[in-house]
Amino acid sequence: MPAHLLQEENGEGNSEKHLLHAEEDIRPEMKDDIYDPSYKDKEGPRPKLEYVWRNIILMSLLHLGALYGIVLIPTCKVYTWLWGFFYYIISALGITAGAHRLWSHRSYKARLPLRVFLIIANTMAFQNDAYEWARDHRVHHKFSETDADPHNARRGFFFSHVGWLLVRKHPAVKEKGGLLDLSDLKAEKLLMFQRRHYKPAVLLMCFVLPTLVPWYFWGETFQHSLYVATFLRYAIVLNATWLVNSAAHLYGYRPYDKNINPRENILVSLGAVGEGFHNYHHSFPYDYSTSEYRWHINLTTFFIDCMAALGLAYDRKKVSKAAVLAKIKRTGDGSYKSG
Repeated sequence: MPAHLLQEENGEGNSEKHLLHAEEDIRPEMKDDIYDPSYKDKEGPRPKLEYVWRNIILMSLLHLGALYGIVLIPTCKVYTWLWGFFYYIISALGITAGAHRLWSHRSYKARLPLRVFLIIANTMAFQNDAYEWARDHRVHHKFSETDADPHNARRGFFFSHVGWLLVRKHPAVKEKGGLLDLSDLKAEKLLMFQRRHYKPAVLLMCFVLPTLVPWYFWGETFQHSLYVATFLRYAIVLNATWLVNSAAHLYGYRPYDKNINPRENILVSLGAVGEGFHNYHHSFPYDYSTSEYRWHINLTTFFIDCMAALGLAYDRKKVSKAAVLAKIKRTGDGSYKSG
């Protein structure tokens, strides 16, 4: 929800007379990821679920392959472990620093070399192209926990985790997604290039490359390369991301806004390289750190700050401490601990 700055007057420290919308102006160019509390689900039963059997079969095979990859871990070469971890981190950043914080929320700006790196990393992650990812994510924020939310957590853990990918989208998701202003995404040539060439790029970056590198460069068996460095690594990246939609909407504290479902979940933040501070993020979606505490269990913020030090990232949006404290006082659940 949009932040409001609670201003004290005359230095008294006890007057709470004005609610200012100043913090919204830290990113005036976009409002389509701001929660719309006026939207309500239509009354009546939901449409009948339409299963997408292709996705069900492919996801099942992927996770069976990942389970076999776990069995093979003890006999893997160390370099293969390191390669899988490296690929996991880079592809995760393609989602968190790229599709999420840069393209979905425009919470910072990136120069061309960084955008090229992030689009490559995003392709490695294989979670739909960045344009589609950003569109669905903006709908998720604007209509959170309604039928227009692609992974509505009110439909349960399994649906919000992976089930939403195994069925056709609710008509409300398509309707509301079609009303968003996505002109900023369509105007970015790099995103449109990825979208046009997504299928062969994904095949190369998510499957072929991570399998061939261990096999070719340090003599790993093809079996270990495929099941550990590719299937297991890919399944871990997927589930770490999905936990933000499921666990971080169901389990944890709500120190910033008790009226919304998203929670602060440290374990999710560990797996999703900084995306588990979800009550904060849904309260202030335009903050580039997605957290009040910047680098605390937040590798993505550390990465963006490093890129800023190199001159590749700039205009990082950060909500003021006064606005955060005002939000906590007004709508928090009482669990907030400073520092």
